[in-house]
Amino acid sequence: MDTAFFNSSWYTWVILPVLIFCARVVDVSFGTLRIVYISKGRRFIAPLLGFVEILIWLLAIGQIFKNLNNVACYIAYAGGFATGNYVGIWIENKLALGTQVLRIITSRDATELTTNLKSRGYGITLVDAEGAKGPVKIIFTIIKRKDFPEVVNLIHTYNPKSFYSVEDVRLAKEGIFPPSNPRTSGFFTFPRFRFERKGK
Repeated sequence: MDTAFFNSSWYTWVILPVLIFCARVVDVSFGTLRIVYISKGRRFIAPLLGFVEILIWLLAIGQIFKNLNNVACYIAYAGGFATGNYVGIWIENKLALGTQVLRIITSRDATELTTNLKSRGYGITLVDAEGAKGPVKIIFTIIKRKDFPEVVNLIHTYNPKSFYSVEDVRLAKEGIFPPSNPRTSGFFTFPRFRFERKGK
């Protein structure tokens, strides 16, 4: 391979910084996903992401040490790190990993809401309670994160004045969930590593 190309100003000040920037975007994105999978208890997926992450990082940092006088490489490295954080969070939001517990509190009749939730395959627990202004209904349901927009739309449609809160759940078993659509399963969901028992 022509060494003159790698010693040229074009490679040193343009191509190399771009490669370092892209490498950092990829490895930081993998790092963000790795942390998410760790928090979700996916102990088989996180090490694989960590392996790829550190391998790419070593390649990038190696080029930095070979070009310590190249300010463009420093800027590309820092810029790739910042962009990688954004990209990683964006990917995680698109994947919508994990499950959430949704608590809905309403003083209105919740029959339509609960009926529609059950008709779409969501498991619910309905509790009578006492609120600050009188009797209320509390609806508990465990949902997949990707289903959150649909459930919120149902709340706004049938009980728009309801109060609801959402929390992430590390693990949920034996629940009732809508059937999954195989076409929506992305690469990063790694379905082959899912060892949790399916909901009934």
